[in-house]
Amino acid sequence: MSLITTIITIAAVLSAVLALVSFWLPQMTPDHEKLSPYECGFDPLGSARLPFSLRFFLVAILFLLFDLEIALLLPLPWGDQLPSPLATFLWAATVLILLTLGLIYEWLQGGLEWAE
Repeated sequence: MSLITTIITIAAVLSAVLALVSFWLPQMTPDHEKLSPYECGFDPLGSARLPFSLRFFLVAILFLLFDLEIALLLPLPWGDQLPSPLATFLWAATVLILLTLGLIYEWLQGGLEWAE
């Protein structure tokens, strides 16, 4: 048997065993508290369908954007090994300038203010 066939066989057998055990292991004893929509012990005070603030999503998207910027700029120190390190630096500077201008625009428009 080849190595690939052995690995596939072991993975399939292990998956089947884990799937079968997961059906036998849990103890299903539903009661009134578990069947209720709120298991925290107190009754809900308001509607569960309240909308989220768009400002929360804006800050979350900005965080993701700047987090991805760090991931894109992480290999920058190794850019001096390329044939044209100046081009690498210019592209990185362009990305930083665009993101900085976007952040300044959002700041001036008041998009980062929590209270109105």
